[in-house]
This record gives sequence, structure tokens and C-alpha cells, in this order.
Amino acid sequence: MPPSTIWQPKYTISPAIARHLMDVEAAKTVVAHTPLSPAAEAELRYRARLRSTHYSTRIEGNRLSLQEAEKVITEPTATFRGRERDTREVRNYWDALIRVEEWAAQRKPLTEELIRRLHAIVERGARARPTPYRDGQNVIRDSATGLIVYMPPEAKDVAGLMAGLVNWIHEAEKNEIPVPIIAGLAHYQFVTIHPYFDGNGRTARLLATFLLHRGGYGLNGFFSLEEHHARDLAGYYQALSTHAHHNYYEGRAAVDLTPWLEYFMGILVRVFKLAEEEALRLAARPAPVEPELMRQLDRRARIVLGLFSKTDQITTAQVAQTLGLSDRMARNLLRDWVEQGWLLVAEPSRRKRSYALSAVYRQHIDSLSAMDDE
Repeated sequence: MPPSTIWQPKYTISPAIARHLMDVEAAKTVVAHTPLSPAAEAELRYRARLRSTHYSTRIEGNRLSLQEAEKVITEPTATFRGRERDTREVRNYWDALIRVEEWAAQRKPLTEELIRRLHAIVERGARARPTPYRDGQNVIRDSATGLIVYMPPEAKDVAGLMAGLVNWIHEAEKNEIPVPIIAGLAHYQFVTIHPYFDGNGRTARLLATFLLHRGGYGLNGFFSLEEHHARDLAGYYQALSTHAHHNYYEGRAAVDLTPWLEYFMGILVRVFKLAEEEALRLAARPAPVEPELMRQLDRRARIVLGLFSKTDQITTAQVAQTLGLSDRMARNLLRDWVEQGWLLVAEPSRRKRSYALSAVYRQHIDSLSAMDDE
């Protein structure tokens, strides 16, 4: 059976989904109208990104703890003997998440090429070439019994199915289908097609995040869907198992996706409510007066600013890793920030050069950190 040129998902907006959509809008509005300092925003964003990276890779069997994952992210040379693959997965996912946020901020259109680039970063790193779809059959088995849990579509159908998914997303956006619905269904269908031999789950979750951010539901990067999937892994997998038969061609291609959407939207509400509560908690605290320049920091500067809540000095390699840039581009940014006055060269030697916050900004960050410890 040849795949359609456009996917036709079956679902209904049930009362539960309608209620979830209203709850998501309410939380989104509160966060959008809650004033936070750039430093507080950077810290919330950093924490959410760290949790997303840790829990999304953990779902796929990564063995690093949250603390170890943070060390990998903040220390470019950090590694753990016997867990080199785990280390690469964490760094790659962090880079991919940064790239997703950048693409969304640039309003890049969703294309198959973008998806291939996203998967390449997940699997092989920031400079990898786009990954072609699989050329053979893959099978998902129960790790304990070895029994087949799911058999995705044949390789010959993957390209058509992926084109159908991308075409549907474009049509859904034109028809103003709610963004959370589009993100949830895209997540499901990508995992169902399973277009690669590995990295499908991580890429599907990043794809959903990209669609949420680009569609205005990024919530300033304050949320982590991955954490809540990981904390109820059985529920996540059960929600994705929409049909009793394990073969894609024996029912899954035409199944009613309303139960999956109810699950996905329920998780989204929970995540958005937590972000709302955290934003309100921080906004309620008396914050020290921000330096005028801090209010003018762009998105990349705010991300880097968040690094200083964990350390006194940063390096070019750390900035490059955090922003998903080359060392040369990171050096250029750091030079500009030193000229602007909010960074200082702490260690001038070329081999060990590091940067620190100027006194007024360091004082501001320390004040926020002290308030967080209260």
C-alpha cells in the first residue's frame, strides 16, 4: 500500500483535550506577562534545558546522573570511563536543543532537510551532515523477553511517509490547528514511522519542542516535557502503543489518536503549570536593580549569563558548547561582550583564556543566587 502524499491523522477534540488547551493558554499568558530579570530567565532556561537533556537521553538508556550530565555540559573535557557514548549523547542532545531554539527563534520552516539535520546533531554532533533515512527494516523488541514490541513501516515507504507528515504539518498550520495539537501528533507520527535505526525518540521529542517554540508555545524555554515522560515511562510507552497489533500495516496506520493526544496534552498542562508557578515565585521576590546593560542582553548573552550561576569563570569552549557554535564564533562573541563591558578577561593567556563577569554583574548574579537559596 503506497503511502499518501499527506498524512491524514484520525482524532477528535475531546472534552479533556479542549480543557487542556484552555489550561495551556492560561499558563502561557501568565508566564508571558510575568516580568523576570534576564538573570532569572537565564537560570530557569538553563535548568529546564539541563533536565530536558538528561531525561530525554535517560529514556533511551543513558546511564549518567543529572549531576554527571551537568558536568558534561559545563566542562567540555569531562568524560566518564566506560560511558563515553553516554557522554556524547548528552552533549549532542544539548547542542540539538540549542539549535532547535535558534531555528524556532528564526522562524525556520519545517522541512525534511531540517529534520535530517536535527537527527544528525542528535546522533553524531553539531557539525554532522544531514542523516538519510534508513535503508533497511528496524524492529523494537522488549529488552527482557526479546519479543517484538513494534515493527515500523518498511524502508521503501519511509520517504513517502515523512513527506506526508511534513505536508500535513504545513496544512495544519495553514488551517490554524492549535500548535500543541500539531506538536503532539507530529511527535507520535515521527516515532511511528521510525525513519532511522537509532535516535528516533530523541528526535521526535525535539521535533515537538521545535514546533511548540516556533508556534509561540516555547514558554521562554522554562519547561521540560522530557522530564515528565521519563518519570512515567510506562505511561509514555503505553500512550504511544495505540493499537494492539505490533505491525504498522496491521492497524496502526489508521488508528484513532485521541487517547495519545489526551496523554500529550495532559503532560503539557502539567509542565506549563509548573513553569507558571516557578515564574510567579521568582517574580514575587524583591530583585536587586538590574544594570541597564543587562536589560539589553540578547538571547545568546542571556544563555551565557546563566552559566555564571554555577561558576565564576567561563571559557571559549564552554560558550561554544553551550550555544552550539564553532570556537571561532564563540571567540568573536566573547570579544564583543568584553567590549560592551559586562565580561572581563580573567586569564589572558591564549591557551587558558577565561572570562568573568564584571563586578556589578557578578554582584547581581550573587544576589539572585542567594535569593534562590532562601
